[in-house]
Amino acid sequence: MARKWLRIKGVLTGALTLCALSGPVPVAFARDFTAPADANAQGVGTVALAQLPREAVKTLNLIAAGGPYPYEKDGIVFGNRERLLPAHRRGYYHEYTVPTPRARNRGALRIVCGGPLQRTDNCYYSDDHYTSFNRIVE
Repeated sequence: MARKWLRIKGVLTGALTLCALSGPVPVAFARDFTAPADANAQGVGTVALAQLPREAVKTLNLIAAGGPYPYEKDGIVFGNRERLLPAHRRGYYHEYTVPTPRARNRGALRIVCGGPLQRTDNCYYSDDHYTSFNRIVE
């Protein structure tokens, strides 16, 4: 998502440069086109629990049970550095690995849950290693 905004900003900057060289630029087009951090959080989609891969459902069940988790890093604090999820204090989100079939490493599938540990009513699924998220709904 950030790359998309950078690309759009680059195209618009180029267009504005051409307009500036050919005459006055309308004020409406002179503003900064970077996306505010909160706009990304609102762009999170949803995914039904029934649409998740079997491995993701198993991971949600492990989260609700408190483990044991197959990966050492499961349950660590997720920093939300990408600012794709709604803003909360540090420590609110925790990340969990969804095993990827045939992968030799942790793969790119993750579930991030907000709130107290073992709570699964505020979880997000990412199938592209935090590039995008979908809120898991019943």
